[in-house]
Amino acid sequence: MKNHMFPRLTVLLLSVLLILPAPVRAAHKNFKVSVYVRAYEVQKMSDPAWLASTWKIISDQLDVDKIYLETHRDLLVVDDATLEQAKAFFLKQGLEVAGGITYTIDESNEFETFSYSDPKDRETVRRIAEHTARHFDEFLLDDFFFTSSKRDVEIEAKGDRSWTQYRLDLLRDAGQNLVVGPAKAVNPKVKVIIKYPNWYDHFQGLGFSLEHGPQIFDEVWTGTETRDPAGAQHLQNYLSYNIMRYFENLSGGRNGGGWVDSGGIGMSMDRYAEQLHLTAIAKARDVMLFAYNQLLDVKLNPRFRASWQGSGTSWNYDSMTAPFRKDGKSVTPTTMARIADIVLRQADELVGQLGTPVGIWAYKPYHSVGEDFLQNYLGMIGLPMDMYPDFPEGRKSILLTQQAAYDPDIVDKIDRQLRSGGDVLITSGLLKAIPDKIADICELRCTDYKAIVNDFGRYGKSDRDILIPQIHYLTNDSWEVISAGRPLTGGVSGYPLLHKAKYSGGYLYVLAVPDDFGNLYDLPEPVLNELRRTVSRDLDLYLEGPSKVSLFLYDNKTVIVENFNDTPVDVKLVGAASIRKYTDLEDGSVLTAAVPETPAGYRSRRAPESRVAFTLPPHSYRAFRYE
Repeated sequence: MKNHMFPRLTVLLLSVLLILPAPVRAAHKNFKVSVYVRAYEVQKMSDPAWLASTWKIISDQLDVDKIYLETHRDLLVVDDATLEQAKAFFLKQGLEVAGGITYTIDESNEFETFSYSDPKDRETVRRIAEHTARHFDEFLLDDFFFTSSKRDVEIEAKGDRSWTQYRLDLLRDAGQNLVVGPAKAVNPKVKVIIKYPNWYDHFQGLGFSLEHGPQIFDEVWTGTETRDPAGAQHLQNYLSYNIMRYFENLSGGRNGGGWVDSGGIGMSMDRYAEQLHLTAIAKARDVMLFAYNQLLDVKLNPRFRASWQGSGTSWNYDSMTAPFRKDGKSVTPTTMARIADIVLRQADELVGQLGTPVGIWAYKPYHSVGEDFLQNYLGMIGLPMDMYPDFPEGRKSILLTQQAAYDPDIVDKIDRQLRSGGDVLITSGLLKAIPDKIADICELRCTDYKAIVNDFGRYGKSDRDILIPQIHYLTNDSWEVISAGRPLTGGVSGYPLLHKAKYSGGYLYVLAVPDDFGNLYDLPEPVLNELRRTVSRDLDLYLEGPSKVSLFLYDNKTVIVENFNDTPVDVKLVGAASIRKYTDLEDGSVLTAAVPETPAGYRSRRAPESRVAFTLPPHSYRAFRYE
């Protein structure tokens, strides 16, 4: 009888094993790699053949840790059976599975969103949240949990409030009472995440609240898509890193991950690679690839191979598109999924050696506007940004843009910082916003007059004319650090580009920001070097070199320097005289820094500094440990 039982038990056990999901496997060591699937593609997964064949195309080229299955987009609600079938399929592949929602009525119609004052729309929003919570213990809201609606019902509901205040109030209610509350009533275990897009300086105008949203939702995610910097949103490359750090700082360490799409890949494969790389080195816990359809449909194309390829750059298009072996089989890459896999594999090895990012403390109060996204331009000229929603204590140097004017106590805080011996760099925009208040520190004025400049005296000349605001000051009460004219040498007028005023134990610096922020990239190297040195008192290192080169520093004495130019650049890392050795984190090579000799009879007020020089190829980086 026992002999008959064993075959039957074996069959039963095999049947159970076929039903049970495979153990979750970690494909990456230092972050997860996830893929988001829009409702359109999830609905197609009702066809098992389509699901299996499309997943094979992606998984042959890309290792994935987690997948997000969207339940709603543009009034398409995926049915229960299809969701469960897709969910079971991916669990069987050993992936973590979560849900997603895009709260749009018609994304193609100027991102048409729901009206959160309309009872019918509110009911629809609630039902979608409940539907999703029934299927998943975790789900994420894509970019569009905001409102741009100005229907009659909205105009009536707004009353005397500004559109910004009305929408902030409305979406706070909707988040609590239409999404999170109903979802947790259906499934008490569910984790509800909000993914914020990349246009953070304008969030409040459409109802996104970075002050209250992170408290309503269990976690936040970050849109790091920067695509073409010349596009309508003016998203500079550096934003892919900077926004990750900002959301980590304001969420109390609950920034779950960054989100990259194929936008910009038409500029070159490197532009897509940079977004993935910057998201990872910002210490993302997860890198989300949007979306399943792009990983299928964006085919490898020779136009993705930039002219600088073949010159020893950090990412090699030819090796990415060459056949490779996986699980004992030869695979010929066909889509952008292969690019993502190689970039993220490389980043995974690097990120494990990096500590916590550090930088220049840039204060941005909640819901503030002014000199929009300027910090990303500053990051592109080698100033490592670290944005916070609160004013710091105990820093040697801080940065304040026009956004700081939203803090009614800003001058009192500047006063305390300077009295403690720290420095403050303010922009011309902030000076213009609070001239009467800042006069308590120094009587400066940012006038309505402009100056066209291209000559910076001993700091060199620019190839283009640059339009800057004229900053007026009282002679001998404060001093020009960098002057500018057209020309300056042999000219008739000069204007401050960088100005300083002594106050108690510190210096108040003022930077005249060009009317076109992009002109910051046209400043001569010596101008940029002086600016970097001035505001880097809290940092071990600063950069010398041209613009469009960024510096990323970490608290474990590691550093990355990245070149976003289309041509090679010569750069130097400058630090204390005791820093002499730089070990490359990827190839182990060593660079030795030197302290330049001081000419006989020359006395400098600066402490001796060491410098190490190297060349970066186009769209490439180097990472070091320094000691």
